[in-house]
Amino acid sequence: MDIFFSINNRKTVLQLPIVPDEFKIKSPFNNETWSTINQGDILLIGQRGLKSISFESFFPKKKYKFARTNKYKGWEYADLLETWRDKRIPIRLVITNTKINMLVLIDDFEYGPQDGTGDVYYSISMTEFPEIKLKTKQV
Repeated sequence: MDIFFSINNRKTVLQLPIVPDEFKIKSPFNNETWSTINQGDILLIGQRGLKSISFESFFPKKKYKFARTNKYKGWEYADLLETWRDKRIPIRLVITNTKINMLVLIDDFEYGPQDGTGDVYYSISMTEFPEIKLKTKQV
């Protein structure tokens, strides 16, 4: 399993060097509960909500044999992700060997040194960014 981020139709691609041990996908459904006089609470089926995903790992400062790539070092990974966020455009997230291939926005990105190695540890949370498709009607 590998994790890739990209922008502008793969014009710039970032492969995570260290794959996280685990990741969690939240897939909500927007059901609504209504209180009625005669039946008490009832549940109305809503629409599927936006998926979100989060994980944590680290960006190595030096080359490790177990790293998937050594294209950047430590802080350069964090700087690139921050630059992408500042552009305010969706980011493509692809996790190989899974069905995950979606546009996301980074909601939360926390990073910093944790020990004396110079590696940059991070946690990241992202939310699905659905493409907006408007239906047009003729008058």
